[in-house]
Amino acid sequence: MAEVGLDMAACLERVRQRDEDAARALVRELYPLVMKIVRSHLPRRTDEEDLAQMVFGKIFAHFDQYSGSVPFEHWVSRVAVNTCLNALRAEKCRPELRWADLKEDEAEMIEKVVATAKGPDPSAQLIARELAHKMLGTLLPKDRLILTMLDLEERSVEEVRERTGWSASLIKVRAFRARMKLRKQFAKMMEE
Repeated sequence: MAEVGLDMAACLERVRQRDEDAARALVRELYPLVMKIVRSHLPRRTDEEDLAQMVFGKIFAHFDQYSGSVPFEHWVSRVAVNTCLNALRAEKCRPELRWADLKEDEAEMIEKVVATAKGPDPSAQLIARELAHKMLGTLLPKDRLILTMLDLEERSVEEVRERTGWSASLIKVRAFRARMKLRKQFAKMMEE
């Protein structure tokens, strides 16, 4: 709960002088505002408390950049929004598929595939295809293209080379690395 009648200017001056009690009072005062922003811009896989802690870390790390030309709450809001947007961008650049992201039938499919060495039965082909597309969606577009052409469309390296203009060695290396990323993600999902 915010302190009643907190003198923001005096509190900020005390924080500049490294007063820990003033810093705690400032966090208590700003916590509802920061949490409101964090909750409205929260990346899927980020804990709201962790993100709020990142925001407060940035506020105190860059405290000297606050010029006083706008109300402090506005500056804090800007820091909070930028921190959230950076977290969203980072998640978009490096998407990760987790066990909790899977539908129940997709999770069952993985468990069946892991339990038996052979592939899915024909009735489960659609679920397996959806799961494959979800996992491919976590890769970079170039890696996804190569694996789609090589593994799903069953094209040869030469056909991929002709269509993309990339060298055969580049295609093989990208495919190898993309498969390794998928294996790591699959292993991570199985650990959960």
